[in-house]
Amino acid sequence: MLSSFKGWIGEKKVQFGIWFKLDKKTYKRFHNLVVDAQNGTTQIDHIVLSRFGIFVIETKNYNGWIYGNEKQKTWTQVFYRKKYKFQNPLHQNYRHTKALSSLLKINHRLIHSIVFFTGNAKLKTEMPSNVISAGLSKYIKTFDQITFSDSDLSALEQSLNKLKSISVSNKEHVRNLKKRYSDNKICPKCGSALVQRVAKSGPFAGNEFLGCSGYPKCKYIRNNGKS
Repeated sequence: MLSSFKGWIGEKKVQFGIWFKLDKKTYKRFHNLVVDAQNGTTQIDHIVLSRFGIFVIETKNYNGWIYGNEKQKTWTQVFYRKKYKFQNPLHQNYRHTKALSSLLKINHRLIHSIVFFTGNAKLKTEMPSNVISAGLSKYIKTFDQITFSDSDLSALEQSLNKLKSISVSNKEHVRNLKKRYSDNKICPKCGSALVQRVAKSGPFAGNEFLGCSGYPKCKYIRNNGKS
């Protein structure tokens, strides 16, 4: 319950920060959109629409030290000498940007992914420029090349407002996630088919498991119903 409340506080801090530091005539803001994606739905924390592109912001309300790089599947949070693993937020946000690109029918390169750490997180490894813990609005303003015309902006704003109005509820989003991870036929990571395999070596040699047919690109496995 406490972590949920802290997450909510972090979201509100980002919303208010965007509201006060970005001109509302130039930047249109959309928050907490749950949209259709491959193999279910996905929740997008924040979207900022401007003539300079569309910014999709994934927020993480974490404290402590954060370690990770662009290619790692999971990152690490170190807090009071304890280590916690979490999904690479760049990979997480890539799914968001791809879903939005498909829904809006625009080139994916026109959508800018940003991962923003709130709380007292300190990024302890070299991160890509779009992973930040301060200066969100300042970073967005560094994009100054005009991408969309006035008519483009108007059409995109209408589309985003429509997505917002028909956005499925958070409860349905959670139900979709549970369904995706309980399905024995579809990989919850990439949407490819799951196939029955047998471990050939190691301590589990001879045991059957479900593996993604997209291997080695996707290495998702499920043993006895657990990933």
